[in-house]
Amino acid sequence: MREHARAARGAGHSIGFVPTMGALHEGHASLLRRARRECGYVVASILVNPAQFGPTEDLAAYPRTLDADIALLERIECDALFHPDAAAMYPEPYRTWVNVEGLDNVLCGAARPGHFRGVATVVLKLIHIVEPDVAWFGQKDAQQAALIAAMARDLNLACRIERAPTVREPDGLAMSSRNVFLSTAERAAAPAIFRALQSAQQAHAGGERAAEMLLDRARGVIAAEPLLSIDYLELVDPDDLTALNGPVTGRALLAVAVRVGSTRLIDNIVLQAGN
Repeated sequence: MREHARAARGAGHSIGFVPTMGALHEGHASLLRRARRECGYVVASILVNPAQFGPTEDLAAYPRTLDADIALLERIECDALFHPDAAAMYPEPYRTWVNVEGLDNVLCGAARPGHFRGVATVVLKLIHIVEPDVAWFGQKDAQQAALIAAMARDLNLACRIERAPTVREPDGLAMSSRNVFLSTAERAAAPAIFRALQSAQQAHAGGERAAEMLLDRARGVIAAEPLLSIDYLELVDPDDLTALNGPVTGRALLAVAVRVGSTRLIDNIVLQAGN
């Protein structure tokens, strides 16, 4: 992979990179199209990264659709797919990990200890292998994007980290590889997650600034759907993820994780002046 990337750079191309765990959907495709527009050589990676799954999480059940993924990459003219196995990425004995302190133990990290250590480690390894000029991440995984941006800054990576808007289904549900696990009834209930975020956004646009009132607006919409239960719903600073408990005076990230049956879905929306 490194030889291919260096040959592309030697031919005068900039390199755009989209790391994924496969089960690709339109959200991934949108990132790859952005990389395609900006860069002369586009790389995607597919690795279901064991380091970011806890002992009781769905590593074995995580969807793996390599043939369909390759077909999607071919349609959008991705130049290279890097598809290592876990043993190549984590040779035994494996001893080196990346911790991004303060961003790894809040929101999703509070319930998934070690998850973001696995995310930061694998992304850093992938960036070292691919050597991209720019790497693209989706806003749906806002905590991940903030953590990777902080890691890139702190470790002086040459790669620029960019994020792109969340891609949604027509009914507002954020596209996710885990959506395939939803039953028909669960899928019908899941769009309430985005409606809840929109309700808080509308209250904010109407002048509401009290954090607890904004959170209550979102909670009420989710509570009306009996198939949904909240893991967390928080207002935080979009960059350092610190909790916002008083008046919301600047940009704020309203982030939520919801259980829909046995499936855990995340989403978020940014509140700022004018929205």
